[in-house]
Amino acid sequence: MKWLDHLRTINRHKREVMRLCFKAGLYKQGLLHDMSKYSPVEFLVGAKYYQGNRSPNDAERKDKGYSSAWLHHKGRNKHHLEYWIDYSAGEGHEMTGMKMPVKYVVEMFCDRVAACKVYLGDAYNDASAYDYYMKSKSHYIIHPSTAALLERLLRMLRDKGEDETLSFIRTKLKGRK
Repeated sequence: MKWLDHLRTINRHKREVMRLCFKAGLYKQGLLHDMSKYSPVEFLVGAKYYQGNRSPNDAERKDKGYSSAWLHHKGRNKHHLEYWIDYSAGEGHEMTGMKMPVKYVVEMFCDRVAACKVYLGDAYNDASAYDYYMKSKSHYIIHPSTAALLERLLRMLRDKGEDETLSFIRTKLKGRK
């Protein structure tokens, strides 16, 4: 039953993000993270394209040429860098990444770590989220300061571990704009 496996994956991911957010001091975000995944437009597509080892959005995208679930999800969840893409105020009005508030960058960090843990299982290590980000970052449209903070946190996780990184977030970053 793919729908049940998909639900279990969502719940496992959500619990891990909640645990990480709580350790970082982001209680409300931990509780409310990814609630849109339970909406029919996201859940039904996720169940149909469920594979267990990667996002079902990739499979939908391969099948249809786009992912309706992802388009819905990124437009409702501020912890995704894609939520913050807009036209620049400059003369060319090109698409650009807007600066994300710190609390959403931290939630994005927690989301990426949790996704790596869920999809990699026993193969996960503290460098996994950094390595994944580095493979993908060339195509991101992200504000430079947002990228710098996310990379700093991912490097810290890789080099110093989860406890020290979450302690740093809780004591040094929480409450900063």
